[in-house]
Amino acid sequence: MSALFLLKTLGLFIATAIAEIVGCYLPYLWLKEGHSVWLLIPAAISLALFAYLLTFHPAESGRVYAAYGGIYVLTAIVWLRIVDKSPLSNFDLIGTAFVLTGMGILVYGWR
Repeated sequence: MSALFLLKTLGLFIATAIAEIVGCYLPYLWLKEGHSVWLLIPAAISLALFAYLLTFHPAESGRVYAAYGGIYVLTAIVWLRIVDKSPLSNFDLIGTAFVLTGMGILVYGWR
């Protein structure tokens, strides 16, 4: 497995996670924070992009979803810190490390 392949896959996972998070965050803003209902349009587009990006991942769908979950957790934790401006706890960091370890096992184990 080449370094370029790993970087491309990681970038694709991150883009997929951001599309999913944005697609869920915008309805949250509408429902919980009273923002415009028009946020549902970019939310739907973002979720469609999320589903589309999943088709580019280089393995069986179930394995991709499982490995993607690790990057999703990492991206959500970064989102929590940057967008929500919430400090991260040791439990956030330790939990993320465990999830990424599991993801690494999935990614390297199937090769």
